[in-house]
Amino acid sequence: MATPNQWTRYYLYRGLAAALQVTPRPIAASLASAAGFTIASVWRDKRPLLRSNMRRVMGPEATEADLGRLVMRSFCSYARYWVESAQVVGLRSDQIESTFSIEGFERFRLEMARGRGVVIVLPHVGSWEYGGRWLAQQGYPMTTVGELLEPPELFEWFTSQRATLGLTVLPPGPDTTVRLLDSLRAGRVVGLLADRDLVGNGIEVEFFGEKTTLPAGPALLALRSGAPIMTCAIYQRPRGRYHAVLRPPLDSTRTGRMRQDVQRLTGEVAQSLEGLIRSAPEQWHLFQPNWPSDRERFS
Repeated sequence: MATPNQWTRYYLYRGLAAALQVTPRPIAASLASAAGFTIASVWRDKRPLLRSNMRRVMGPEATEADLGRLVMRSFCSYARYWVESAQVVGLRSDQIESTFSIEGFERFRLEMARGRGVVIVLPHVGSWEYGGRWLAQQGYPMTTVGELLEPPELFEWFTSQRATLGLTVLPPGPDTTVRLLDSLRAGRVVGLLADRDLVGNGIEVEFFGEKTTLPAGPALLALRSGAPIMTCAIYQRPRGRYHAVLRPPLDSTRTGRMRQDVQRLTGEVAQSLEGLIRSAPEQWHLFQPNWPSDRERFS
């Protein structure tokens, strides 16, 4: 049974989303900026973690002032993500088309034409839902996996909202992999956020100079289905615009035992995600410890 706090969260999410969907975009943008500074104040304990993340991305040459600016911009980017995630449900198709640009789409279309589907792997950068809506408008609806939310009614509402964008959001469970494989074998798109290992049973890779684990799911799906695997990020741009970068397919050819292939391919995914994140580190919405050393420092 849901707790009073969970029901409060449920009605708060629904109420804010409903309000934002009827708020003019210029006003919503101002609200997002103000919300970013508010989040930065409320989440002061997150600042050292974000600074550590920015240090990994930027390297030793970044000054403390540089890192401080990136941390503040990260909070503002995160607030914009939430505001525009609510608004994207109510935007017209022509509004999406006029504010979205993409690199690498022709290669994606070529891979989709082969009928094997495509696995798209994304970091928590910018707004992947905006890209998912645009992709669905081109005739390529995406299937993904969402984190369970409490109360269950919140997850159901969340998935119904994403369904209006052309996104099918599956809950994590024992049959999730089978359903994702079925989607790929039907020639559909599977999109997965894979820059952090929520469960803790992922593949060890080097990510921004330190060993950690990332999910094995994208590599397993590509290797088992024969689908190509492509990394992508959808970046926020000024004046409510977005730009997607869809990188060429990684080599998902089976070369040996499955475990070795998963290890290799997950390592290549990690390297490709690094490049996408470095293009806009202030838009990397990672507010949880992602490396063993950070889990010790910030837990």
